[in-house]
Amino acid sequence: MNTADMLAEAFERIGEAVHAAVEGLAPDDLDARVDPEANPISWLVWHLTRVQDDHIAEAAGTGQIWLTEGWADRFALPFDAAATGYGQSPDEVAAVRVDSADLLLGYFDAVQERTLSFVTGLEGHALDRVVDENWSPPVTLGARLISVIADDLQHAGQAAYVRGMLERA
Repeated sequence: MNTADMLAEAFERIGEAVHAAVEGLAPDDLDARVDPEANPISWLVWHLTRVQDDHIAEAAGTGQIWLTEGWADRFALPFDAAATGYGQSPDEVAAVRVDSADLLLGYFDAVQERTLSFVTGLEGHALDRVVDENWSPPVTLGARLISVIADDLQHAGQAAYVRGMLERA
């Protein structure tokens, strides 16, 4: 297995976890908060997808699917279209409400498709390319991709946990 295949495998596992957490849930379940400060499944999956979309678009030199393919309009969230969920307050988290699991998974799948296309095309020393000089040391593409994978898996696991709590209730 080469590096590109390994990255694709990691992102595919994120997709499996996201689908397992979301498929078949009604909007009320997707938006349910198990605690007033807790993140609902809708926010967790929207956020992990927004971060992946943002970071992959920047690394690939493309526009974010959220903006270029009309997903921001479809979700119609009450904050800036550039928001990814990072640093949002509990009230902002609560504002991420979805009409259906299909909407949430449609956006995720579109981002996932672009991500897989991008990572499977990586060759040679592509992961050594610096993609963010605002950190010390500067962030390489490899470090950025591992960061996205780790963040996405964590949030997908949280979404699965929330689903389990809802199913037990």
